[in-house]
Amino acid sequence: MTINFLKTLLHWQKILLLLVVSLPLAISAQENSKMLFNESWQFHLGELTNKSDVNWQNISLPHDWSIQSDFDPKWASGTGFLPGGIAWYKKNFVIQDYSPNKKYSIYFDGVYKNSEVWINGHFLGKRPNGFIPFQYDLTPYLNETENEILIKCNHTDYADSRYYSGSGIYRNVYLIQQNPIHFSQWGVFVTTPKIEKDEAELNIQLEIENLTGQLSPSTIIINISDNEGEIVATNTSTLQLYPNRENYNELHLKIDTPKLWEPDTPNLYDVDIRIEVDGKLMELWSDKIGIRDFKFDANKGFFLNGKNMLIKGVCIHHDAGALGAAVPKEVWKERLRTLKKLGANAIRMSHYPHQDYIYDLADEMGFLVQDEAFDEWEFGKNKWIEGWNEGTPGKDGYHKDFEQWGAKDVEDMVRRNRNHPSIIMWSIGNEIDYPNDPYTHPVLDEGRNPQIYGKGYMPDHPPVDQLGKIANELSMAVKKFDTTRPVTAALAGVTMSNFTAYPKILDIVGYNYQEFRYKEDHAKYPERVIYGSENGDALSAWNAVKNNDFIASQFLWTAFDFIGEAGKWPYRSSGAGIIDLAGKPKPDFYFRKSLWNDDPMVFMGITETEENVIKRRHISTSWSGSEKDVKYVSAYTNVDSVELFLNNKSLGKKKGEYDGKMIFWKVPFKSGALLLKGYNKEGKEIATHTLHTPESIADFKITYNKEDIGTEVDNILIVDIDLIDKNGTLIINDDRPVTFELPSSIKVLGLESGDLKSHENYQSNQRSSYQGKLRAYLKLSEGTKNQDVSINVKVKGIGEKSFTLNER
Repeated sequence: MTINFLKTLLHWQKILLLLVVSLPLAISAQENSKMLFNESWQFHLGELTNKSDVNWQNISLPHDWSIQSDFDPKWASGTGFLPGGIAWYKKNFVIQDYSPNKKYSIYFDGVYKNSEVWINGHFLGKRPNGFIPFQYDLTPYLNETENEILIKCNHTDYADSRYYSGSGIYRNVYLIQQNPIHFSQWGVFVTTPKIEKDEAELNIQLEIENLTGQLSPSTIIINISDNEGEIVATNTSTLQLYPNRENYNELHLKIDTPKLWEPDTPNLYDVDIRIEVDGKLMELWSDKIGIRDFKFDANKGFFLNGKNMLIKGVCIHHDAGALGAAVPKEVWKERLRTLKKLGANAIRMSHYPHQDYIYDLADEMGFLVQDEAFDEWEFGKNKWIEGWNEGTPGKDGYHKDFEQWGAKDVEDMVRRNRNHPSIIMWSIGNEIDYPNDPYTHPVLDEGRNPQIYGKGYMPDHPPVDQLGKIANELSMAVKKFDTTRPVTAALAGVTMSNFTAYPKILDIVGYNYQEFRYKEDHAKYPERVIYGSENGDALSAWNAVKNNDFIASQFLWTAFDFIGEAGKWPYRSSGAGIIDLAGKPKPDFYFRKSLWNDDPMVFMGITETEENVIKRRHISTSWSGSEKDVKYVSAYTNVDSVELFLNNKSLGKKKGEYDGKMIFWKVPFKSGALLLKGYNKEGKEIATHTLHTPESIADFKITYNKEDIGTEVDNILIVDIDLIDKNGTLIINDDRPVTFELPSSIKVLGLESGDLKSHENYQSNQRSSYQGKLRAYLKLSEGTKNQDVSINVKVKGIGEKSFTLNER
């Protein structure tokens, strides 16, 4: 299967920026536009009996009310012991120069969940799924003066997920203003049916609405420019747009010597598409595009732009510790930078569509993407309440709405994202076939099943054979709007699903934690494209990819610690990530980096037993102890050989290859300096890592994202605090409360330590460090001048420091 695709996406900067004045919002209606509609909202948690008697809280969006609540064991471990409930949002606004000839719409990128929307008392609709974007037409109900929009969110079934979902309007909202002739929602789709070295052919599908009531001869003007602003392709066509209907058209262009999109060089072009009538602009659609060609092969794996490559992927959830599900773009940008340093080239949007801007970042930064729709279909999975695999699970969840909404939700996922070059597959489900949760089959009495709930075949559970029918319906929903990418799913019960039509329906088949089945199933089903859709962190799991040409990928579970899927209280996270809740790499990050990143590197991890070395568990980054201790020093590296030194004395050189085993030394502890050197084949030193025995805590270090602050769009300050001794060595066993004193122009979005058992208030200006570290997410108000902003940080028992944002 060969898949050619050109990226185009409807950006919020689609037309001209509107003039915005808050309280009430004033909107200039001179040109078409799509603008952020996040400011000047009001919020109420609880039922709404009488709007006038409610004390509304002034907020900005995105907003997640669950993360602002208290952790409590009375809630569910699956969602991190945070509550759900019912809440309302309200916003008053005025449209200046309102025109009855314009169309006005409101677009929600995601509202969790069961959202109901009213405008000026008129009910617009309900959307059960909290991860799917949706749009309503406001035009028939708008006033020329003040308008009121009201949204109800119902998340009373708080234990409705196996992971943290968040609650409320936790993603961006946009107000859209259009002329009577305009592009339909998600109405531009660009593909590349042919890509060669000298030329790329573009096919642009347009869906245009004509609400004028009359036939309108229109001109479509397309310009494509490279990153230097030079126009590389153009097309002008005349179309007859029929009234009161959606007009479908296809136009064609060619780009000479295209610069292809791929992870190492994510080349993008600028695209402008204009609709003009009698020389007057009706709508301008602008975005960036990327051109690339890829295919999956049953025997040779994955090819991008003709080159065979391994997909080094990680799974992510949409939350970010202290921020819950309301995560600013700048924070995910920082997180994706960390994944680039890891050597990852792919991300899996587990297990639902994510925030709109993450796909933009994936395009810009060069990540292949698996986009995913669901974690359950017609039946509910186990939702753990007392702790993972503890007690009696609940069964609330999306399955209650799946029959009515499943196909529609898949269609909207595809239409919203189909123009992203980063996306290479559509997943219609994750672990839908999890053995006995809920589906079952007699083979469970015989086969190897690393993931299974209960023991063996459970005849009172639904039979697995009905999955083929549903998979076919969802696959058809995908291909109704995009045939350029394969349809997939992540299978947990392959041993069961092989008895059904389910794998045959899929274009490519994802295996979750089933590496031991790769060779057997490849021999038994030679036409099946098999890839690792979710995998553990064992060295053997990566070797199963590296040593089998027919396996294209690994998607590691998981990149970042996430809230939810927790064990018993007081844990609020599973801790499965190689990066903690604060976005800081754990030691296992460097092991994965040694496998995935070609830049020479060495890293030391310290532990107490050989078993810990082998399993890479309980690894410390501190060289500390007493003279009677024996330590095990692991080396994570990708160089030819490594040599360990303690206080300048060599403890021996070893080959820098794992060969199925970990590299380590057994070392009697002595305080001082532990040094690991890495050498290339010629014996030249090319990498080092040093650990010093820490002394008592004496100071703290402040760093922040200086390169991002001061731009027009980046107003999120990410501040890191490290507790150190007099020599600058990190202190991991003497944590202290850290307090931020901020001017009124800066707001605390959240403080995160990465401690899985901490229940401190996330929005407080004080939080204790964990293993010597703390991260602060601060929001700068509009118009904050760098030179006017000073931030004071206090660490208990150490002192305080101030810094200003113009310190570059």
